Amino acid sequence: MLYVVACPVLAEADDTALRRLRAQYHPREAGLIGPHITLMFGASPARETELRTALAELVERRPFWVVIDRMVRHDLTPPSRAAYLYAVPADGAIELSALHDALNPLPGEEPFEPHITLGLFDRAAEAEQIARIVERQKLLPMHARIEALVLLARDGDALTEIGRFQFRG
Repeated sequence: MLYVVACPVLAEADDTALRRLRAQYHPREAGLIGPHITLMFGASPARETELRTALAELVERRPFWVVIDRMVRHDLTPPSRAAYLYAVPADGAIELSALHDALNPLPGEEPFEPHITLGLFDRAAEAEQIARIVERQKLLPMHARIEALVLLARDGDALTEIGRFQFRG
């Protein structure tokens, strides 16, 4: 499967904080990739040429800033009691959504909300508790720069970068 992500360039302390949260609360994915915003989820490998063409056009845009300023809990559909915890940008969300829309011409099952996944929890209350701890530690807001899009291929538990597209505008 193919994925397109934006990897925010963060201050060292912010990058370290996000990596620690992901390592603790989302360890299966944290070992594969650092903090990122997924713009295209699980496309067929047959779409690689099409995606490379689209990405080559998108990089004519300018790099942009995002401000990650809040935590959001996303509860999974019952009967599951599990929940994800996301870090969500305010500034830059429009640009990220536009990139998502350009890569995904057909709407998905759920509306797209740019985010960095921090954790997956067995119970929503656990996710809420961690969100409160993060808020008390005053880790947010974080400022980051989006300078490139990355095309990834996933094969089982392996994730391989197969293209990096630097913004030039």
